[in-house]
Amino acid sequence: MTYLRPALVMLILLTLITGIAYPLLTTGLAQLLFPGAANGSLLYRGDKAVGSALIGQNFTRADYFWGRPSATGDSAYNPLASAGSNLAATNPALDKAIAERAAQLRQANPAMSGPIPVDLLTASGSGLDPQISIAAAQYQLARVAAARHLPPEQIAKLIEDNTDRATPNFMGESVVNVLKLNLALDALK
Repeated sequence: MTYLRPALVMLILLTLITGIAYPLLTTGLAQLLFPGAANGSLLYRGDKAVGSALIGQNFTRADYFWGRPSATGDSAYNPLASAGSNLAATNPALDKAIAERAAQLRQANPAMSGPIPVDLLTASGSGLDPQISIAAAQYQLARVAAARHLPPEQIAKLIEDNTDRATPNFMGESVVNVLKLNLALDALK
């Protein structure tokens, strides 16, 4: 019985510290120091949030850049089902999916020949990647320029302006955020 009171006091004290005070402190500091990131890195069109810079979206129209394929269950880019397909490189289902994506990309981008950038054919480990490689954006440039009746040079400039450069260069690949790029395209109107 002599141990019960100190144990209950410690339980209440630690619950208040770790369950209430610490989360409130870290949330408050995050809101103060990094408000954009703390609120989900949301991107806006006017006053309306249209998505997050951290989660891809399923663009399929010819006048938009397309992101990486998503392997998140029945609906693309479902953050509640974040996962890769877990298909082995020797799995026939993976070969079939890549062949179907390649056929779709070749049909949508008839001006392009040569290899298709791998990030347009394969899903990432999370299935939610919002970025594509510069090569993947350039592969789609002619299609988007034709669909929007814009000069390819103007689209190339938008790709360049919306490229997140790896700093320093050996710390990864420079990438293009698809949602930011598509919002920049819409802003041209």
